[in-house]
Amino acid sequence: MQESKVSRRLKEATAPEVNEYIYRPRLEGFADGFLHLGNVNKAHIVMLAEQGLIHGEHATALAKGVLDMEAAGPGVVALDPSREDAYFNYEAHLIEQVGTDVGGRLHTGRSRNDILATLDRLRCREVLMDLIDLLIETRQTALNNAKVFAEVVMPGYTHLQPAQPITYGYYLSAVEQALERDCKRLTQTLESMNQSPLGAAAFAGTPFDIDRARTAELLGFDGYLDNALDAVGSRDFILESLSHLSLLSVFWSRVAQDYFVWSTHEFSLIDFPDSVAATSSIMPQKKNPTVLEYLKGRTGHIVGLLMAASVSVKGTNFSHTGDGNREGTRGFWEAAEECRRCLKLLELVLRTATPNAELAVRRAGEDFSTATGLADLIVREADLSFREAHHIVGAAVRMAMDAGLPAHMIDTEMVDICARDQLGHALNLPAQGVRECLDPTANVQSRASAGGPALSSLSPSLIRANTRLQLEREANLTRRDRFLTAHEKLQAATRAQAGL
Repeated sequence: MQESKVSRRLKEATAPEVNEYIYRPRLEGFADGFLHLGNVNKAHIVMLAEQGLIHGEHATALAKGVLDMEAAGPGVVALDPSREDAYFNYEAHLIEQVGTDVGGRLHTGRSRNDILATLDRLRCREVLMDLIDLLIETRQTALNNAKVFAEVVMPGYTHLQPAQPITYGYYLSAVEQALERDCKRLTQTLESMNQSPLGAAAFAGTPFDIDRARTAELLGFDGYLDNALDAVGSRDFILESLSHLSLLSVFWSRVAQDYFVWSTHEFSLIDFPDSVAATSSIMPQKKNPTVLEYLKGRTGHIVGLLMAASVSVKGTNFSHTGDGNREGTRGFWEAAEECRRCLKLLELVLRTATPNAELAVRRAGEDFSTATGLADLIVREADLSFREAHHIVGAAVRMAMDAGLPAHMIDTEMVDICARDQLGHALNLPAQGVRECLDPTANVQSRASAGGPALSSLSPSLIRANTRLQLEREANLTRRDRFLTAHEKLQAATRAQAGL
């Protein structure tokens, strides 16, 4: 009778269905995690030797065996799903190279549980740094074009109705600012999750005199998780990261929706090069916004992955479980890959979209989005309350619309007619003042309060945003350098232990 390849407790070989549907899929990402698993093993070997928990010659053989495997690459390991997962397959190959007695000593003072928890944190750490880099690149593109288009006036919308004139550069500045918060969320999670679970063993620690601080140091962690149960039972950093990606995707979908509307024939405010569009199989005139539709559609998928992960973890015990720590995390890796693709596509959109400047400013002058400026003028010049001014301008807009006139054709006479009707007397506003507040370019430049679209407000805002972005870029580079330095120390310690 065949027995389990990983346990003498189990007297039967693993069922083919279990191998095919559970264990084999686990091995598909073996190559991606191979170096991380090797690093975990190297840190553990160095620590065991330093603590005197294995003999020096055994540690030397193990260190050399792991380094040899690293040099040979993941392809050297024959993957057998009946060994359940990557760790047992890795260990089986190592034992083939160094022998059962020596190879079996690698597992002293640890468990597959804390290994898996450590691998998840190492892998997540790398993913978050990559996403932060992509966000920084996307934000830089937004800021670069915000400066280029800082004076391109266009209608701004609320409820998808003309509201107040803004500039396209001002819109891009807002996009960058929102993406900055996404970046901060990922950075905060990255900093808080950089704690080592290694040494927690199954979930209740180990009687061996291990040095968890040493393995944490060798793997570039800031420290180790104090409670062993929490160390192996929690994947909240995965759910936290996934929730951040969900928020990020919801935001880029809103941006894509703006461009989707603005690029329609009816709006024609934005155009894209043909290289980021598609056509129809039957309608030869079509130029379809494929990238925008992809960005919007993928948001639903990423939000769904968050819900799936949350529900998977919800019903699990607070300990190590397959559904909590494996099924509950798998959606994150998929979502992260989706976000990589979508951030590159979002950067493409922000880089290649071109405003139809002449049409945009004309629309802003005709669509009554300057009306608030006229109300503000009345408050300043006639010393009326804003609510009274609001009523007068609303009546003037109605009068112009009924007469088929665009907004910039409203004049002092029309305002006085409405004022007499509302207040019983004329306002006698300066004609030049009325013309200026109804001119979309002048209207925008008048909005110079902090955070406004006027160039005098926007330009300093862009400078501050670029300064913050550069600091974040440098911080992520420093972070990478720190992890690289830790890896180099780990490699040196392992080679020294191997006698190389």
